[in-house]
Amino acid sequence: MLGQPVSMLIPEVVGFRLSGQLPEGATATDLVLTVTQMLRAKGVVGKFVEFYGAGLSSLSVADRATISNMSPEYGATIGYFPVDHETLSYLRFTGRSAAQVKLVETYCKIQGLFRTDATPDPVFSDRLSLDLSDVRPCLAGPKRPQDRVPLDGVGESFRKALAGWGKAPAPAAAENHGIWHAEGGATPGHHASASGKAAGGGIPVTHGGQSFRLEDGAVVIAAVTSCTNTSNPSVMVGAGLVAKKAVERGLRTRPWIKTSFAPGSKVVTRYLDRAGLTPYLEGLGFHLTGYGCTTCIGNSGPLPRSIEQAIQEGNLAVASVLSGNRNFEGRIHPLCRANYLASPPLVVAYALAGTVDIDLSRDPVGHDPNGAPVFLKEIWPTPEEIQRTVRGSIGSGMFRKEYAAVFTGDAAWKDLPVPLEECFAWKDSSTYVKHPPFFENLPFVPASRGDLSGLRVLAVLGDSVTTDHISPAGDIPPDSPAGRYLMEHGVRKEDFNSYGSRRGNHEVMMRGTFANIRLRNLLAPGTEGGWTVHLPDGEVATIYDASMRYALEGVPLLILAGKEYGSGSSRDWAAKGPMLLGVQAVLADSFERIHRSNLVGMGILPLTFADGATRESLGLTGKELFSVEGISGGISPRKRMTVRAGFDGRETSFPAIARIDTPEEVRYYLHGGILPYVLRRLIGAGKE
Repeated sequence: MLGQPVSMLIPEVVGFRLSGQLPEGATATDLVLTVTQMLRAKGVVGKFVEFYGAGLSSLSVADRATISNMSPEYGATIGYFPVDHETLSYLRFTGRSAAQVKLVETYCKIQGLFRTDATPDPVFSDRLSLDLSDVRPCLAGPKRPQDRVPLDGVGESFRKALAGWGKAPAPAAAENHGIWHAEGGATPGHHASASGKAAGGGIPVTHGGQSFRLEDGAVVIAAVTSCTNTSNPSVMVGAGLVAKKAVERGLRTRPWIKTSFAPGSKVVTRYLDRAGLTPYLEGLGFHLTGYGCTTCIGNSGPLPRSIEQAIQEGNLAVASVLSGNRNFEGRIHPLCRANYLASPPLVVAYALAGTVDIDLSRDPVGHDPNGAPVFLKEIWPTPEEIQRTVRGSIGSGMFRKEYAAVFTGDAAWKDLPVPLEECFAWKDSSTYVKHPPFFENLPFVPASRGDLSGLRVLAVLGDSVTTDHISPAGDIPPDSPAGRYLMEHGVRKEDFNSYGSRRGNHEVMMRGTFANIRLRNLLAPGTEGGWTVHLPDGEVATIYDASMRYALEGVPLLILAGKEYGSGSSRDWAAKGPMLLGVQAVLADSFERIHRSNLVGMGILPLTFADGATRESLGLTGKELFSVEGISGGISPRKRMTVRAGFDGRETSFPAIARIDTPEEVRYYLHGGILPYVLRRLIGAGKE
């Protein structure tokens, strides 16, 4: 990054042995969700994972890519597969030249990198194994990718989550049943009702010319959304075949569901068109939305107003089902409390069922026009159907045609005006791109780093706080600090767009830091969202407003956190934002590797409790005044520091480990981050 080497400790390499082959009914998505659960339980943060074994021969490159692409979710630095004959077949199929394929084969064989079923098992630091025949259809949720749920346990998992949200299951609205049967809908087993109004029957809604009751567990977003799932022909054709069989049986998606289809490549739409499956997907509402990140990154867009009002009126716990990689709290849509990852065929199935409070292995997905139940197994394609359709609809010419001019761009791209100046032309009026403050008042030579003192805690956070909690990418609420900023600058609510789209504006992004609507700051009990208390007076304020007040008072800030702090996607603003709020250190039980590195890159000191201690075991509440000693004497990788916490005349001191892991990271930290370090190197100052 920025011309700098990527420095890391020499990693352990964990071997993941695969044997057998996937059973009928299981998909590559089911496999990757199973692998993610196993590797999270194993603990592979900061490690490499290599997949090996005879089971690889039954997996296509698209299946393998689905597994590798999810390495951030299972915590590994990388997940990778060896080169074999399947790799060569993929290269030929996607339009690579014969010479290039031969070069890859020859090189890998000479280097001892080419795998066959007879290849001896490599030597690993650690290993685990999975028989592919044990993989079963599943989803993951309702709020983490590693929380795999078997298909027959989804309803139970939702009801368990519902209880955690302070709600109790109740019978479904009886009046919905007749409507659902007549229109090809499902009869859920045990819907949960809205609390308060209309208990046991949901909230009445009229939308799209239909009247129904919206209930807890209702699927309001069903998205076949871009990621490796939607570049995998087997699951995409599978989704199309499920749609075809459903339409032929007279089934329809439920009227409260927002459906979308955003494949990862234009090739996908080409082969679905050739297979004749596009009309069936569109018949169920899965029209092409675009190519690229959509629902998985929080770009689902607003729900229909009548649906939003019903959710808010009844405080309903509604759900999304998507074929993406991430389902963290508040990420998919601010009104969706439950979010489940699923294969594209299962996304279509849940759009038919209309609820996650159902057992699709036993309950019907809907009823045909005659009132007869239709079960998932009746519309689920066989492996032979999928493979026959794939072979008949996909050709290497599709890849050559779509990617021959991939870097050329269309007419709209070519017609964009290009400034001729060497420096970027900043516009003060822009609310999308603003001149960032990272180099303001930057001295030519870095000042010596001293011990940290007088630190106040901005937030006390629990386990599995993700980069989405720290820096959300989705919807910008109008009553949030970022929303108020945009309105003050003449931006209408309908033009807010998302945090992700405005990441070139630090004013928006720092106001969005820790603004996830599902964040729970233990320093401000009873609140949810970006709230904290200003200390020592205890005044409740937004995290942004409190941090600006601390800045005026000259008070540096600290974050206290639990395990896996910063898990999820490697979001740079999850480190930039806290730095701009005045955070100088984060003290956690453990860090996700990429986020820990990003914190160092922004000059924030990551610390972990030492000797098995935790915030709870030390009795820390977050109301203490903190100091960190051991920096001024010189810092080294993983140096043992002393942390002091004082409150009400009492002081606690304990050791902590500075999670600056490499000499290169030491240099970044001493310069105040990678940006000042690189700039000083460019102008010839601060050689180290």
